[in-house]
Amino acid sequence: MILVTGATGVVGREAVGLLSREGVKVAAVTRDPSTANLPGEVQVVSGDPSRPQSLETAFDGVDAVLLSPRAVGSATADLLTLAAGRGVRRVVILSAATVAHPAGYPRFSDHFRAVEEAAAASGLRWTFLRCTDFASNALAWAPQIRAAGVVRGAYPEAATSPIHPRDIAAVAFQALVSDDHTGRAYVISGPESLTQRDKVHLIGQAVGGELSFQELAPEQVRQGMLAQGLPEDVPDRLLGSLADYAKQPGPSTDTVRQLLGRPALTFAEWADENAGAFLP
Repeated sequence: MILVTGATGVVGREAVGLLSREGVKVAAVTRDPSTANLPGEVQVVSGDPSRPQSLETAFDGVDAVLLSPRAVGSATADLLTLAAGRGVRRVVILSAATVAHPAGYPRFSDHFRAVEEAAAASGLRWTFLRCTDFASNALAWAPQIRAAGVVRGAYPEAATSPIHPRDIAAVAFQALVSDDHTGRAYVISGPESLTQRDKVHLIGQAVGGELSFQELAPEQVRQGMLAQGLPEDVPDRLLGSLADYAKQPGPSTDTVRQLLGRPALTFAEWADENAGAFLP
């Protein structure tokens, strides 16, 4: 059995669905099972990964864990100690490309690095998936696009190689069910480097309309996000990395093709699949 933390998140949900379709038994951890909306054959586990004691019995019969650092918070070492004590053999970490390719405020990459170090010290067989930004992060633009067909933000020329969450799930699947990836740290990205303007243009093609990107000063964006009630870490995480990617594009790798034997999914494909989110 595979236990998935962050099971209702963007990647976790894709991973749960893929594992289930492939006939692998899945235990999906969620804080609120009533709203999880996961496949019927999946074992839904009520618990909070940031409080490992809430998962005291969840590891019974589990062979591997897909761990989302954002779901676990600072409790990684305790959670993995509990898992190892219950007979779990393998852990796959959803880490960040900034561990190997620094960008933004160091405290964010330091958090992922600490998670990786805890996994390496746990005695479990580990694999690190150091992901670039998720294509699905563009959903944050949906309200602006639906309202006015304009994205207002900072650093329009900041360039990254966004990865489709389905590709992350597919690579995670391989690492969860096989020892072939033990001890490997993979930087995984989408197939092409795109600026923020490029992404907005591709969303426009998907929805059949002309969209534009209106550049704002970083501090104006920060204040707008704080006015929406977002915690300070959110604009810090976004603007810190974009400032660096405006100077030098984020990493782009061919790892997905090498591991899956097919090209990585493009941002345009993601936009086509999610066009409805951007339509009025």
